[in-house]
Amino acid sequence: MTKTYDLGAEKVRALRDVTFDIARGELVAVMGASGSGKSTLANLLGALDTPTSGRLEIDGREISGMSSDALARLRSEEIGFVFQQFNLLPRMTALENVMLPLLYSSRGRAGGAEIARERLEQVGLGHRLDHKPTQLSGGQQQRVAIARALINDPPIVIADEPTGALDTRTSYEVMDLLGGLHARGLTVVLITHEPDIAAYAERVLRFRDGALVEDLRQRPRCAVDSGVAQ
Repeated sequence: MTKTYDLGAEKVRALRDVTFDIARGELVAVMGASGSGKSTLANLLGALDTPTSGRLEIDGREISGMSSDALARLRSEEIGFVFQQFNLLPRMTALENVMLPLLYSSRGRAGGAEIARERLEQVGLGHRLDHKPTQLSGGQQQRVAIARALINDPPIVIADEPTGALDTRTSYEVMDLLGGLHARGLTVVLITHEPDIAAYAERVLRFRDGALVEDLRQRPRCAVDSGVAQ
């Protein structure tokens, strides 16, 4: 697929004839410098945008011809997003933040509080349900964000620079958590520019100037390697 942005008189090819598959259950890191195309790729894989040309299939479905409503359902129910800056609403508790995606899901809010509680317990924050973001550390806020990404049981999680705002040890703890989700069968796509974070992936896609220049399989780093207790 190719993605071109029309900037008036100038056309910018953010992705250039990129072809690859990600299998169900893989943990894949997408790496590249600023301007390499990795953020554009994250938007495409997350169904936030569509390619200018070529095909993009998610779970066997071509997304280019989908209506905006169908794309919204796909994003809500099948893709969980984790962002660098957490994107938590400051006036809401951890429990309320985790419940937010249910507003846009066909599942609705029925039993939402109990599901959100389970997700927070899953990421080790069952004792912080009523805390607001300002009462949580950066690592705890990212755990809330991961719990929010899991609220609709999506098969795919896209983590865009999830450790960019964290210190080294907390970064490893978050990656240990994402690795645990992968071990339970989730497909995890990790966007990062940090080699030590990409080391947690079993496969690395490296981009340069919008082109895929390397598709490397590797032995993934684990929590023991990084000194983080499991």
